[in-house]
Amino acid sequence: MKASTFQTLIIGLLCLVVAGLSGGLYNQYQRVAELQSTNTQHLQTLDILQRDSNALKDAQEKLQYALKDLKQMVDTGEQQANTLDPMLDQWAQEIQELRDGLAARANAADITALHARLELVEQQLLDLRTQSSHPPLTSSVTKPRKAARPKPVPLSPPFSVLGVESRGGERFLAVAPHDSRALMDVRLLHSGEHLGTWHLKVLEPNSAIFAVAAQSDQTVLLP
Repeated sequence: MKASTFQTLIIGLLCLVVAGLSGGLYNQYQRVAELQSTNTQHLQTLDILQRDSNALKDAQEKLQYALKDLKQMVDTGEQQANTLDPMLDQWAQEIQELRDGLAARANAADITALHARLELVEQQLLDLRTQSSHPPLTSSVTKPRKAARPKPVPLSPPFSVLGVESRGGERFLAVAPHDSRALMDVRLLHSGEHLGTWHLKVLEPNSAIFAVAAQSDQTVLLP
């Protein structure tokens, strides 16, 4: 065999070996890449599971604290109930005693009232018998007339009446303190509203009628 032919054969074999090795290396590279991708997915899944586990752990701790607080509340409620039950029983007994006492007092008061009414009836019968046995004489003396009741003195309102304003088709009474005319101190009163003890009852065309506590109605003329 010629040397050139042998060299060509050797080179061809080497090329085949290199090609085979290259194919094997490529396959190994692909497997390594697939394993790395699978490993990455597994790591991501592991991270998700770890986060879920941590969240479940936090939720478990919160539930434990909540159960502890609930148990303390239940224990406190039981203690309060144990404390309140005797007090409620005592209060119920005292209320019943008060009711019995009021009933006894009411009966005694009724008896006293009936006794007073009987005495009044007896006195009236005695007066009628006396009048029938002694008829009254006709008196020519004129009975004095009852003194006329004095008219109540009108009160001065504790504010100044500025006038009447119309808002939305309704009339309002504008008032302000005596010592102020500032716009911020002006107040609009509608019928039914009050300023202090003065309650605006009716807003008439030329006057305003107020109801005052413990006094007769007061009429204030409009300016």
